[in-house]
Amino acid sequence: MSPSTVSLAIILALVVLGSLVGFSARFHHKMDLEQWTCAGRGFGLLLVWLLMAGEMLTAYTFLGVSGWAYSRGGPALYALGYWPLGCVVGVYILPLIWEAGRKHRLQTQADFFQARYGSKYLSALVALVGVVCLIPYLQLQLTGLGLIVEVASYGAIHRAPAIIVAFTLVAAFVFASGVRGVAWVSVIKDLLLLGAAVFIGLAVPHIYFGGIGGLFRALARTRPSHLVMPGATPNLGHAWYVSTVLVTALSFYAWPHFFAAAFTARSGKILQRNAVLMPLYAVTLALMLTVGFGAVLALPGLKNGDFAMLTVVRKTFPPWFLGVVGGAGALTAMVAAAIQLLTGATLYAKNLFRPIVAPRSSDEQIAKLTKFMVLALTAGALALAIYSSWSLVSLFLLGVDGVVQLFPGVILGLYSRRVTAAGVFAGVFTGISIAVALVLTSHDPFHGLNAGFLGLCCNFAVTVLVSRLTPVRVAGFDEPPLSG
Repeated sequence: MSPSTVSLAIILALVVLGSLVGFSARFHHKMDLEQWTCAGRGFGLLLVWLLMAGEMLTAYTFLGVSGWAYSRGGPALYALGYWPLGCVVGVYILPLIWEAGRKHRLQTQADFFQARYGSKYLSALVALVGVVCLIPYLQLQLTGLGLIVEVASYGAIHRAPAIIVAFTLVAAFVFASGVRGVAWVSVIKDLLLLGAAVFIGLAVPHIYFGGIGGLFRALARTRPSHLVMPGATPNLGHAWYVSTVLVTALSFYAWPHFFAAAFTARSGKILQRNAVLMPLYAVTLALMLTVGFGAVLALPGLKNGDFAMLTVVRKTFPPWFLGVVGGAGALTAMVAAAIQLLTGATLYAKNLFRPIVAPRSSDEQIAKLTKFMVLALTAGALALAIYSSWSLVSLFLLGVDGVVQLFPGVILGLYSRRVTAAGVFAGVFTGISIAVALVLTSHDPFHGLNAGFLGLCCNFAVTVLVSRLTPVRVAGFDEPPLSG
């Protein structure tokens, strides 16, 4: 049997196993909109931990981080900074978000804005921003899946057919089982991901350099500039590093799928404990960075850094192990894409289409439209993944720059009585306009700073200023700040 056949057979077996688990999650549960999006708000610590980790550790973690370590060097180290910082913020605000969700029966991030600010237009804007920013994140997962199959098949299968087959399965089990299916598949995915990351992160440096210390000594001797800022880039220096860490950490609580995951928990205490434990999962980031740096010397001359981790595995280990690693990566991408599809579809149907276009539509009609939107978003992300060539980390940061502009509305809505719907609307519009203008005109970073960070600073200033000039209206939250 050829190496590509062995590798692909194992990947296929793991993907099929994960898909069957996803489909089986619907049994004994009536899949109405509440169950489909929030799983009855009954998840305990383990499932919440796996679900949230599955959302944040994606194909970006598995392939993109090592790819940036290979192609850009020092700037990739930003990946080690944002995760712990984001979890510290979560200790304080996740229980408040959960309490608001329980009290007002919220199902989406846009529901939160509707309940807090009493404006269907602000809620619709939040839904639109969430859906648009989820698309590059979805594209990231699709592109990662294509890379996995292309490398695992030793070039025999092109990424486009692999992407189409895998995401047909993703759309199907999201369509059938909702967030409960995603959480169940996360159990298998996380066992494979953690095991593969620890083994590869320790084994590759040992095989080629005698250990992690030997790897960095060799790299410091032969490519010292690769380990410091700005690495192999012309402009990603220390200011970019700090501003990108801050923006990425705060974006945790602006991503709509992170809100959706928070609403699945049984209590706010579970989310607080989860935030304390989540940094343990970030060991995968450090290990993938190590593999990427090792590939700089072990595999010089790769045209696409995103291939680095899988290519070094293919070179170093037998085909069956490449299949296991590829299967772990494929399930990682599929789980992340599933929760993003579910969240984006729900946002569009419930918070954009219903209040603006068809306010008299029933819950059953919205549930049907939500499932149709799963297919529509899948098709759109497929087209982008097949025909665009952005790196995985660039796609991730593109989504971050946009979605983080929702953070002021979240944090000020939780802790201030004085912020208004008009202020948040103006701030979001300002922040996104600045970030988009800088990215589209190739001015990211701007004077060394992340474009999303500059947009966020202006966003906060405009939100506070406009809120001071407009009358206060605290809608459904009758006593913010929501402490207790």
